[in-house]
Amino acid sequence: MRTALTFAVSAALVAGTALGLAPAAHADSAGTVRFVDIAGDGGTVLKANVVTPAGASAGTRYPVIVLPTSWAMPQIEYLAQAQQLADSGYVVVSYNSRGFWQSGGEIETAGPKDVADASLVIDWALANTPADPGRVGMAGVSYGAGISLLVAAHDKRVRAVAALSGWADLIDSIYSGRTQHLQAAALLGGAGYLTGRPGPELRQTLQDFLSSDLDKEDEMIAWGRKRSAATHLDAINANRPAIMLGNAWGDTIFPPNQFASFYEKLSGPKRLEFRPGDHATAEATGLLGLPNDTWTSAHRWFDHYLKGVDNGVDREQPVRLKPRSDAGYEGYPDWKSVNAHRREIPLGGSEHLWANVDSGADGGVVLLSNLLDQFFQAPPTASIPLLPRAFAGVWQTERYGTPQRVRGTARLHTTVTPTAESGTFVAYLYDVGPLGIGKLVTHAPYTFHDRKPGQPFTVDLDLFSTAYDVPAGHRLALVVDTVDPLYIEHNPTGAQLTFSSPAADPSRLSVPLRSE
Repeated sequence: MRTALTFAVSAALVAGTALGLAPAAHADSAGTVRFVDIAGDGGTVLKANVVTPAGASAGTRYPVIVLPTSWAMPQIEYLAQAQQLADSGYVVVSYNSRGFWQSGGEIETAGPKDVADASLVIDWALANTPADPGRVGMAGVSYGAGISLLVAAHDKRVRAVAALSGWADLIDSIYSGRTQHLQAAALLGGAGYLTGRPGPELRQTLQDFLSSDLDKEDEMIAWGRKRSAATHLDAINANRPAIMLGNAWGDTIFPPNQFASFYEKLSGPKRLEFRPGDHATAEATGLLGLPNDTWTSAHRWFDHYLKGVDNGVDREQPVRLKPRSDAGYEGYPDWKSVNAHRREIPLGGSEHLWANVDSGADGGVVLLSNLLDQFFQAPPTASIPLLPRAFAGVWQTERYGTPQRVRGTARLHTTVTPTAESGTFVAYLYDVGPLGIGKLVTHAPYTFHDRKPGQPFTVDLDLFSTAYDVPAGHRLALVVDTVDPLYIEHNPTGAQLTFSSPAADPSRLSVPLRSE
């Protein structure tokens, strides 16, 4: 019932976004808007709109930006941004990804047909608009971001990319810690059925994923790897497009870790930006034509790498982080520098937990909880003293005399002894105030299979990366439990987990802190 309810609510949320937030299509002084049909792979009709600079003269060529729509969004999603870009001298072609809304075909989930579609859209733009073949860019939010990165690996004409709230590793996004991200998958699946036509491969993959069919695990992973830019990293580095990656700390569909890992492996011009929020919320106001930091950065990126504007974007610190507070942006030379300074927190003693019961510690609700954190600095909370110790393990530090500026990826190392061969636990890091109320700093799930009952094994788990300021007088608390509504758990009825700290291999939490 919980799965079905989540599925329905998530689908309604996306439908409301798609129908209510997209700006109305119109033409103004910024340029001419045309609605066209473009033949995609196999002749599939892709519904598109084209915006060209006002007063474009014959014989003048302009840089072109191609924008595949987000998952479940209509073709007018980017119209406000397209008009702004056209006003500054770009040809912009936005199209509805195959399988959604009025475009033909079935949803391929960034498969080979989607990549081929994007290249054919570029072909069409070069043949039917004053687009310059030497200055081609791609951008998109979410699904559009994932497709843009994949096309950059397969089409050498793409010279610059702005991938916003997207994925580079689909498996590490919705199956991190070998755990199904239930609400994320239900959201995507529900929105796909509501606004499009899922193909047979996607339908089967969703069924296998949500039913926890381990016999199909290798097939599902192979399906996801084929649709991940990280798999095609060598081709991307050979093509050397300038890639900007932007994401939110609390993205519950495509968490930030996979973007940061991908960024570190890119060898061409690159930029990484993280901000507070959840999936696509950091870019949302820009889609309405309002001032927006993410889109401003994307425009500057294209201005430099497609128009040759000397705006300094190539001389700035390439990693830009905005903490989940009122603090401004911080710059770093690379992602490794974010995690360079760490504090080891010992996790002594032993915690014995009964599984299958939600202790009250959880990661919140997909899209909603981190949206509240973005605008009101109100993350999910839990009363740490009141967490039932039969179902939650708790370790706390002493109160800190100075602020602790958590930056990057906290890492848990511990020893687990199960009573069953399969199991799931979720680790949470809380900022605990004087009254014992914990605000969620970060978390991550972990699932194991094929373990020998009663046999201890070590676990190394990266929590989701974040930037959070712990006030002076507060403490940090690590909590582990076995149930979270965000995820599918694999604890058999009556299962138990013991977390211990052997003398030869002590358990610990490594927390990255910003050096002052």
